[in-house]
Amino acid sequence: MSKNSLSETLHQLMHTYTNLLLEGIKRQKLELSVTHIRTLKSVYYNSESTAKSIAERIERDKAQITRALNDLLAADLIVKKANPLDGRSQLLQPTAKGEAVMEKLNAAEDWARGQLTKNLTIVELSLFFQVSRTMIDNVKNSASNSVGE
Repeated sequence: MSKNSLSETLHQLMHTYTNLLLEGIKRQKLELSVTHIRTLKSVYYNSESTAKSIAERIERDKAQITRALNDLLAADLIVKKANPLDGRSQLLQPTAKGEAVMEKLNAAEDWARGQLTKNLTIVELSLFFQVSRTMIDNVKNSASNSVGE
């Protein structure tokens, strides 16, 4: 396959970023899977998080998210609170320990981002974001338009 093909470039970029992020996480001495990290980040950045909202946001089945949440609860990284708007669900919040882990995750992401973008200008990064967002929106718009067909 050609090194210049879009699919190969995207594939390599995705794996390069994932490997850098995992290396940054290892450097921070964290032992969390990607699903645990994405789940914890969802709880940390959204005070109205529920198992269902996290599953929808990160596009995983609810059972998988429930397992990750149970692990995060057991590790004392998150707590459950009563949901005043829906008695059938619980809101999730990070604990102080979870917030400390998030600081380490943010440091790992900053390191990975720095490694990946160190030779790019602000203009190149801006163009990359613009093109990437357009590609993502193309797929999301196409998927939402085809639902009613």
